[in-house]
Amino acid sequence: MRLRMKRKYLMISAIGALSSCLCSPTPVFALLLGTAESFAVLGSSTVTNTGPSIVTGDLGIYPGTAIVGFDDPGGPGTVIGTIHGPDGASLQAWNDATAARDGLQNMMFTSDLTGEDLGNRTLAPGVYHFDTSAELTGPLILDAQGFDHAFWVFLIGSTLTTSPLSSVTLINPGSDNGIFWQIGSSATFGTGTLFLGNVLADQSVTLTTGADISCGRVFAFNGAVTMDTNDISAICGAGPSFSFSGGLEFNQNGDVVPISNVAAVPEPATLALLGLGLLGLRFKKKRFKEERRSSC
Repeated sequence: MRLRMKRKYLMISAIGALSSCLCSPTPVFALLLGTAESFAVLGSSTVTNTGPSIVTGDLGIYPGTAIVGFDDPGGPGTVIGTIHGPDGASLQAWNDATAARDGLQNMMFTSDLTGEDLGNRTLAPGVYHFDTSAELTGPLILDAQGFDHAFWVFLIGSTLTTSPLSSVTLINPGSDNGIFWQIGSSATFGTGTLFLGNVLADQSVTLTTGADISCGRVFAFNGAVTMDTNDISAICGAGPSFSFSGGLEFNQNGDVVPISNVAAVPEPATLALLGLGLLGLRFKKKRFKEERRSSC
């Protein structure tokens, strides 16, 4: 009886270990933008608009108070979302966006483009560095090569400036792609620029007439957001997979890291050991039955 109970206990333990290995969930880490995900525009000192701009997503300010030229109180711009100015939501979004900015700034870069123009080139996913200013003249193509969680991070030491009619285009997208522009000073978007991604500028962001961010966000941490007949949308398609805020997350140490594609599947060696353990228990049970019959 004692031997039978011992065998049963070992069998249950082995099955439990196998189930735990097969079913352990993948750790869940914090999304990079946190509550700032819902904001299309977030300024620090002022948010000012001229002309019939359209902001799709929330618009906020912190710690300043001046939001001018939108449909609350009178236009001519329109916000398809909620205006926060300032309140607890804009404070939390400002804190979350600041954490994202700081985390991006600490990433190791994969390519140094200092002194080179971003225009007329195609870039694979990666982290791109500029010691000082960066310029975009003409088209920039970002090729995700069909990968899920592909991301681009542009670490710009001072200013980002785009020439009129410049553009950023994503091709061969996967799901949950991310585009982030971490700017050490201010960003200025030239007339008619068509841009993509999340702009995290330490100082101000200026969008001249007709410059659009068709999928992304604008955050100015210590200055103003100034708009003139622009479209900015943080809601870009069927769900968050198409908002260009993916690809990166905070790990348990608070560092910004790529999102892992590895599922919670046991290693082959682990499965082999568990399989051998179960096989050994079965063999032992069979041997015990044979010994019991011979003793009778």
